[in-house]
Amino acid sequence: QVQLVESGGGLVQPGGSLRLSCAASGRIFSINVMGWYRQAPGKERELVAVTTSGSSANYAESVKGRFTISRDNAKNTVYLQMNSLKPEDTAVYYCYAAGYNNYWGRGTQVTVSS
Repeated sequence: QVQLVESGGGLVQPGGSLRLSCAASGRIFSINVMGWYRQAPGKERELVAVTTSGSSANYAESVKGRFTISRDNAKNTVYLQMNSLKPEDTAVYYCYAAGYNNYWGRGTQVTVSS
């Protein structure tokens, strides 16, 4: 099993920044993909950004140029730097990891509002 714990969510004004962190523990040797999804009220969960153990990354079109995903393999942690935040970025953000199975964190709320 793999456990994922997110941190860093909160309330921010439009145009502001937040940095999310997700620490993995357990059978981390099995993980090859880590990333972030989000789910807004009344909407389906959607991919935000994912990165492989080889450091390649994929982003949703809506966040390209504003969000950056990074991974510290020594700390078993993946980060999501979110800049130029918009109200439509408001959602619960979930950490995701894939290896032998798919794993999810409990989520952290990000609210962008003035």
